[in-house]
Amino acid sequence: MFQSKFFVPLDEHFDQMPNFTKWLDKAQKEAPKTLDEFVDLLRYYKENDMNGDGDTSDEVPMSITAGFLPYMFGPAFGLDLVSGFQADKDGNVTYAAADQENYKAYLTFLNGLYEEKLLEVEYSSLDRDQIIERISNDKTGVSFDFSWAMSMMFSNVLPYYDGTKATAFIGAAPLSGEYEGYYVGRVELGNMFGVNSSSSNIDMACRFLDYAMSDTCQVMYQWGIEGESYTEAADGTRSFTEQANDNDWLQQLGINPSFVFPAQQSVESTDVLVADWHAECNAWQKQFVKDPWPFVYSTEQESEVINTYMVDIQTYVDENANAFITGTKSLDEFDSYISGLKALKLSDVLAVKQGQYQRYLSALE
Repeated sequence: MFQSKFFVPLDEHFDQMPNFTKWLDKAQKEAPKTLDEFVDLLRYYKENDMNGDGDTSDEVPMSITAGFLPYMFGPAFGLDLVSGFQADKDGNVTYAAADQENYKAYLTFLNGLYEEKLLEVEYSSLDRDQIIERISNDKTGVSFDFSWAMSMMFSNVLPYYDGTKATAFIGAAPLSGEYEGYYVGRVELGNMFGVNSSSSNIDMACRFLDYAMSDTCQVMYQWGIEGESYTEAADGTRSFTEQANDNDWLQQLGINPSFVFPAQQSVESTDVLVADWHAECNAWQKQFVKDPWPFVYSTEQESEVINTYMVDIQTYVDENANAFITGTKSLDEFDSYISGLKALKLSDVLAVKQGQYQRYLSALE
């Protein structure tokens, strides 16, 4: 997602690329839709005095944490590096970071950005606080984060933000390369709640969980108490009261406590808290979101395989990705990297994931 700063909707569980509108306007460019257009924009940001302070060397074209690189660029190479595993149209499961053609192309692209200093030397240690500081000083043009960052963390610290889209850090469409870009959604099952099998109150616990997910309870969870924290119009639309603008007071009602209660995210109750342009951008970006790898319960034997091998595999992938991107390891060694994955028993994990995916497809039927 691009803006001259990129992001994704909080309520929709996806990430996005935000672009800084002011910088795009100054460059007389539109938000890029392809990798080539994106690189051209970063080069322009790098070479020009985008913040108008008379110094052409203090701008950072793109500020992105290492963890968001797979979100931002993977899909353009046909890779879901966020989920890790993916299936083709015939249901064959593969591991994205073991794709000998597309993953190598992905790493080659990022290495190119790194060599041109369009991806900064210290990208692997960059954190969100540093990005926010840069934005507050008008020193970076592109980032990538969750949707809520658009107005709640990025736009609101810009020295000239006035609440309008024209002065904001807004979301954009995903980048496309050989493959059409998309944003990877998040697994709907964020947390699991259950009851001990030895409990004498399993029936009561299940009834409570059913109640917790009822419409009545979810409205209370998302909005609070009618007449006190929110009002409902004749057409069914809701809005928070003036008193509810006091977040300390609102939280005393127990609204949206993190991870302690079964709940669904509410687009409606989130949109009323953000700027109109932010809510509109969220709705527009939904068209670009694809479901991630499905959540499938593992058998005891499957868990043993995954837990035994995946930690080492992921560590190996992360370490090699950084080495290939920064050039400390030549991409000529990519075949050796693939051999290393095989030695870490990736095939055993893929066999488990293939079985789980077939079980998932059967359940849908």
